[in-house]
Amino acid sequence: MNGEQQHDADAGSGVEEAEFNWDEYLEDTGATAAPHGSFKHVDTSLQNGFAPGMKLEVAIKSDHNTYWVATIITTCGQLLLLRYDGYGEDRKADFWCDIMTADLHPVGWCEQNKKILKVPEGIKDKISDQEEFLRQTLTGACSAPANLLEGLHRGKNPLDLIAPGSRLECQNSQDSLAAWIVKVVENVGGRLKLRYEGLVDSDQSDQWMFYLDPFLHQMGWATQQGYDLQPPAAIRSLKSEAEWQDILTKVKEEEEGSSVPTDLFKDKPVIGVHSFTASMKLEAVDPVAPFVLSPATIVKVFNEKYFLVQIDDLRPECTTSRSYICHVNSAGIFPVQWSLKNGLHLSPPPGYPGQDFDWADYLKQCGAEAAPQSCFPLLTSNHGFKENMKLEAVNPVDPGEICIATVTKVKESYLWLQLEGSKKPVPECIVSVESMNIFPVGWCETNGYQLRPPRRAIVNKQRKIAVVQPEKQILSSRAVHERLKNQELNSTDSVVINGKYCCPKIYFNHRCFSGPYLNKGRIAELPQSVGPGNCVLVLKEVLTLLINAAYKPSRVLRELQLDEDAAWHGHGETLKAKYKGKSYRATVEVVRTADRVADFCRTTCIKLECCPNLFGPQMVLDKCSENCSILTKTKYTHYYGKRKNKRIGRPPGGHSNLEAGMKKTSKRKKRRKHFFVHKKKRSSTSVDNSPVGSPQGSGGEEEDDQDDIDEESLSEDSTSEQQDELLEESEVSEKKSRSSSPTQSELSHCLAQDQDKRKRKLRTFSFSDDENKPPSSKELKIEVAEKLQLDSNPLEWSVADVVRFLKSTDCAPLARIFLDQEIDGQALLLLTLPTVQECMDLKLGPAIKLCHHIERVKLAFYQQFAN
Repeated sequence: MNGEQQHDADAGSGVEEAEFNWDEYLEDTGATAAPHGSFKHVDTSLQNGFAPGMKLEVAIKSDHNTYWVATIITTCGQLLLLRYDGYGEDRKADFWCDIMTADLHPVGWCEQNKKILKVPEGIKDKISDQEEFLRQTLTGACSAPANLLEGLHRGKNPLDLIAPGSRLECQNSQDSLAAWIVKVVENVGGRLKLRYEGLVDSDQSDQWMFYLDPFLHQMGWATQQGYDLQPPAAIRSLKSEAEWQDILTKVKEEEEGSSVPTDLFKDKPVIGVHSFTASMKLEAVDPVAPFVLSPATIVKVFNEKYFLVQIDDLRPECTTSRSYICHVNSAGIFPVQWSLKNGLHLSPPPGYPGQDFDWADYLKQCGAEAAPQSCFPLLTSNHGFKENMKLEAVNPVDPGEICIATVTKVKESYLWLQLEGSKKPVPECIVSVESMNIFPVGWCETNGYQLRPPRRAIVNKQRKIAVVQPEKQILSSRAVHERLKNQELNSTDSVVINGKYCCPKIYFNHRCFSGPYLNKGRIAELPQSVGPGNCVLVLKEVLTLLINAAYKPSRVLRELQLDEDAAWHGHGETLKAKYKGKSYRATVEVVRTADRVADFCRTTCIKLECCPNLFGPQMVLDKCSENCSILTKTKYTHYYGKRKNKRIGRPPGGHSNLEAGMKKTSKRKKRRKHFFVHKKKRSSTSVDNSPVGSPQGSGGEEEDDQDDIDEESLSEDSTSEQQDELLEESEVSEKKSRSSSPTQSELSHCLAQDQDKRKRKLRTFSFSDDENKPPSSKELKIEVAEKLQLDSNPLEWSVADVVRFLKSTDCAPLARIFLDQEIDGQALLLLTLPTVQECMDLKLGPAIKLCHHIERVKLAFYQQFAN
């Protein structure tokens, strides 16, 4: 049943179909989408043979008799975004070309055909020696493939070559040494609806297979392999042997016009040689009903590649068996005891006495041997799937249905999926991570196929209206082709192919400089690329991967967050981050059109102070154009960074909508006081404002600690109102105490002056990490001499009193930690240097400064209140 028929059937049932939106569904369920890079078959199907960085020779617009070398910047279906060599990083002259209509050729074509290579007018002044420039730019360059620019395949996506009516050969599911011809009825993104040749308009025997399936081949494959070309047993009785032979003869006569090019199958997985023998026992999942693990037997070995597996059934009255063809890399076959080792239930074969199945007894009872571990390929856990992730999956009971699926369990390279919205309830399905029946979020929408929404679908409560800048004109595919004919399309136009914003493949260039926020090791573990596909979905996945690869994901999320005061140019997406057990959420701007993807990636890289080529539509092969590998962190920040004063406490303005995902406490909120309190400016001594390139500019300990405080302040939604009020009360009380206690004010002033002098002295004579050095004995004597006079007993101090005291010292940025951990006076007096470092996660420098003030409080306590 195709997508239209499904939709009609649902409409006829009288149930109103709610419009389904993946973004809102993920938001409401709190789930994440499985990464696009985990679906290798989908990634392969989207490749069109062109890649960013390839070079070709293009006719110059002003003079169609001359050509020049251009580089592919981005691919978008059959459109290429090109830039003439010589423009460098200047994007102003970028232009779109349609492969089908533009005058494009592989490198070397002009020389072979006596055509003229001429420098375009816009860069004549930049290139003095044309021959030398061409020699340099073409050395080691990769030319676009000639067969993609000329002939029948020109401009066509490989999948488009599998049109309805095309013919293929499909191996028999019961006899691998036989195959029969199938005709393509429908092609949905490489997922083919196939009908056996000789059957007319019959859905009963139709089947769905992905074009990369190992059992699907081009015409002529069976003859080349020496296999029989005959219809499967299930349909053989529908016609006589003579009729089948007539059909075969007719197909061979029409073969030339309906066959699919052999190049299309070059990316199919290669079937290796197995070492199984007949009668071996194993554990298996029935591909027709992949719901349970069952004991199975190898009942027949066809050759070194194929064998027949049968699900065990001990009932004497059982006349039909469930069997299927396998090869060494087939999904769903496991060694004996695999289920036990992974804590999974093995369903005993029907007719087995008792419920507790034991493999040793069963093998003895059957007089069989278990297939050795060496017969099975190694399973991997490095695939990107995790529990509670969402994806789209084929319903094994009704292959015409694609449903929303949730990963409920992951064991090595196998997933347990719970399907939602199927017409009939389906148990959890067991599928391989390499299954070609699972797809990333948004695949159905991209390919125009009906996705079965959940029964409680999330309805679009309101339509989001996209604001389009007047100078940006969104063009349909028809308008694109019209503009291309007149050569009026340039890189600033937003291109929509088949009604979808098409994003090129985004590469993660692991060798590039990762900057201060991103973990180099985690970056190296990211997939090589993401996409192509819908711009919003692809970029959202890229940013999510970067956030998860950060030292502090919440900090990277804050850097990416959309500033409320900034101009709105794209689409707002909600991203999440988790750090130290707390969840954060923020709105991040992403672009919607392919022409802006490169700029977006570069700008985002600069925000994160990493190499502008760390990720983007261009793959860095050997050497980065930014020479980022030879730059140190300090030098790199000087060129690309954005040094700015660190903010202490709750960030103002643009970062105020970062929300913690924790549930709010059920305590009754205190009544807010009806007055406004201006936040006290932090002492300049607590912030390192040294210029970039100075010893302090490369990241001192105190600065890192302030980052910790800033991140902690972003996660306070659980008790934010109470804590903000407490901070306000402490600040108000502090102001009152300062106005009524000149001694305390003078003491704070003296401390600040002394701290400034000490820092200036250290900066003058040292280029090391001064914050990590304990104070000298001379300095300690000076500071200890400044006795502290307390107005109240520290044992009776509340949390607010402790916070108020700290805010009067040069350790004011640490007040938030004391507030978070609810440290009152009694707890304060118990703190020591090891405890502070361990429990507060402070580095040596800030910890020593804090403990110095704690010791002053202890000394004052013993002198004033101990007796």
